[in-house]
Amino acid sequence: MTLGDGVLQADVIQVGRRSRLLVRVTDAAQLAPFQGRSWRLGDEILLEGPTDAANAAALRHAIPALRPQPVGQGVSAGTGDRLGTATCGHVRAFRHHGAGVTPVFAQQSFREMDRLGRSPQNVLDDATYGCVAGGWDGPVGADADHIHDISRLGEAVAAGFTTFTLDPGDAVRDVQSDTGTALAGTDWTTLQTDRDETLRRYSGVPVDLGRFSLTPSDEDVIRAIVKYANAVALIVRMHDRLTELATAPYEVEIAIDETAQPTSLFEHHYFAAEAARLGVRWASMAPRYIDGFEKGVEYRGDVDALAENVAGHRAVAVRNGGYKISMHSGSDKFSIYERVIAAADGRIHLKTSGTSWLCAVEVLARRAPGLFRRVHEVSSAAYREARASYQVSAAADDDHISGIPDGDLESLVHADGTRQVLHVGYGAVLTASGHDGPLDGLIRDVLSDHRDEYLLILENHIGRHLLPFSTGGAR
Repeated sequence: MTLGDGVLQADVIQVGRRSRLLVRVTDAAQLAPFQGRSWRLGDEILLEGPTDAANAAALRHAIPALRPQPVGQGVSAGTGDRLGTATCGHVRAFRHHGAGVTPVFAQQSFREMDRLGRSPQNVLDDATYGCVAGGWDGPVGADADHIHDISRLGEAVAAGFTTFTLDPGDAVRDVQSDTGTALAGTDWTTLQTDRDETLRRYSGVPVDLGRFSLTPSDEDVIRAIVKYANAVALIVRMHDRLTELATAPYEVEIAIDETAQPTSLFEHHYFAAEAARLGVRWASMAPRYIDGFEKGVEYRGDVDALAENVAGHRAVAVRNGGYKISMHSGSDKFSIYERVIAAADGRIHLKTSGTSWLCAVEVLARRAPGLFRRVHEVSSAAYREARASYQVSAAADDDHISGIPDGDLESLVHADGTRQVLHVGYGAVLTASGHDGPLDGLIRDVLSDHRDEYLLILENHIGRHLLPFSTGGAR
């Protein structure tokens, strides 16, 4: 990897099941305040120490390539890592299959962090060490994903994240027939407007979107206000607070995808135009596309209709400044990638997360079938409640494996029903304990013992996602 002045080599090595950091420098001050031991070898100094937060910070200080930065308007992809062990495999995938795609290795939501007892600092540090282990020397982003709570912004800023995915979904309202009553709860103070002024601004005013051009009616505008006005107000408050806290360059993504109803093209335009009017600036947006997105499985809708929908949202983005379109729940949707890349004119960000956890589970199915069965058992028990947070359709009781031979377990990881149960159940699994200790530790031991196989599975699977987005791929 490209190193900083005075840093000759950096690597993360496995000592049994432990990771240790090795760095060669010409001057120990280059990596201050490094924690560990040092030896002088002629004109060089060898440093050896733990893979902890202090040493991760020292690495980012000394090696510019490890410092996250805003990813900008080029093609990019985020690869969430629930265990904090997958980044080295992600690095291999980007190196071999993702030319021209900017990686966001550190990506996790506070919802996931809280379930797993992780912090933004843990997420960023694990990604840093994965980059060192994989020898990554290109630009990297760091995405504090799906932030719902303004009070959590400071944690992500302090850790060093550079992309903040602001999610006002809690303020998005389902549109019912009685829009008049719903309007009464609109936060007009933050919006600095009122109903009549908003109607004058949008109703009957043509919106030039090329072949998607539209002229909203009073009803269209009222529906947009009811559905999204308070979400715009929340975005304004989140954005203002982030502006106060930020001490380094950053970018914002707006996520309104985890809601019950698709975002119409006018609703997208209303949201973007109102947010911009109130001073919000963002690099990408994830609207709620038409139905068919579920976690961990192929796209289940009409691919032609989705491509048309994405093209329409791209037209809205162009009309409102040209920001990127972001594709959340993007894991395993291989049938749509080429079409949505073309529909978005290549200005797109892909988010994956749970699929890397399933790569880890695949190793368990191959190498530790007894542990895999326990993981599945815990996941199944947790699925009924945990599924409420995700777009999934697997039935809670349709996934039984007791009679399946060990040799056939791996195939289950690729079966839609099992895949969704395992995908959603990660939180229960990684916080569960048995007579032989926490499952988290047992899983990590298996992955450590079969590290090369684990990394190869990650490289191939994530690489399959990246190839259509890369400069050497289908485009």
